[in-house]
Formats: sequence, structure tokens, C-alpha cells
Amino acid sequence: QVQLVESGGGSVQAGGSLTLSCVASAYMDTFRMAWFRQLPGKRREGIAGIYSADGSRHYADAVQGRFTISRDDSRTLTLRMTNLKPEDTGLYVCAAQRLPSRGAPWSDSDFYGTWGQGTQVTVS
Repeated sequence: QVQLVESGGGSVQAGGSLTLSCVASAYMDTFRMAWFRQLPGKRREGIAGIYSADGSRHYADAVQGRFTISRDDSRTLTLRMTNLKPEDTGLYVCAAQRLPSRGAPWSDSDFYGTWGQGTQVTVS
């Protein structure tokens, strides 16, 4: 079972930047990968997703223009976060989906089968 390990979280002031990384323990042939934000008692919220076949990227409206998702290599997923706001606070978790799911939006967490433990981002 491939594991995903996130890093790069921390505490920053509003307007600051962070870069999150998600490294897979082994190569994964994926359909898409994504970053989600988890808040206590709430459903995971899709922040950014990237498709493996064509590299297309998708973002939640709230982070469009401030966050950038990328696949740096076959095992590393990165989320560059700029102009951070207090509402960006949360546990950021990366996820991978191996098989295609026709019509399923990238932000639907139900279709992702591999998850990391998350890295905490706190913006004050």
C-alpha cells in the first residue's frame, strides 16, 4: 500500500506564503491527485486538483489566483500558497485517485482511495 506523507505546514501571518509537499512512498499510477482541507466536524473541502494525463489544474473559487498545485515528479505533489488568509486555516491533506470516474468532480473526496495524514496550516 502506497503511503502519502505531507509536510510544509506551519503558522503564518495573513499575507504570508507556505509551500506544502506530499510525497508518495512509491510510484503511483494515478488518474488525479488533489489537496483537501479538513476542519473539525466538517466534510473535507477540495482545494486544488491535478489530472495526471494532461496536467490540467482545478481550484476552489476561494483560492483561485493564490494557490498553485503541481506535480514536481512522479512521486511529489506540491501546493504553493500565497497571500494566505485566516480562512485558509485547516489541516491540509493530499489524496490520490487511481482509476477514472467519469463525471465525478475533482473535488469529490469520495472517489479518492489513498490519503495522507495531513499537515496543519494556521493563518492569523
